[in-house]
Amino acid sequence: QVQLVESGGGLVQPGGSLTLSCAASGRFLRFYNMGWYRQAPGKQRELVAIITSSGSTNYVDSMKGRITISRDNSANMVFLQLNSLKPEDTAVYYCNEEHTTFSWGQGTQVTVSS
Repeated sequence: QVQLVESGGGLVQPGGSLTLSCAASGRFLRFYNMGWYRQAPGKQRELVAIITSSGSTNYVDSMKGRITISRDNSANMVFLQLNSLKPEDTAVYYCNEEHTTFSWGQGTQVTVSS
């Protein structure tokens, strides 16, 4: 059974940056395409970034140019660098396998507010 633990969220001013981390146990992430998802209050969870097992990346248009997904297979971790944050980026951020077959972690709250 895979356990995912997200961390690194917090309160940040508009224009600020955060680096989110996702640590996994129970499965080697290097075999999977991994994604970062977010869920804002009252909205459905959405995929914002994906990184394939070979390292190719793709991003949701609304965040393209402001976020970078990366992975460290030796540490069994996935990261999401968030830059130029906007209030509308406020959400709980989660990581999961591309097809969301892993159990969801608790997520990490990102709040963008002045």
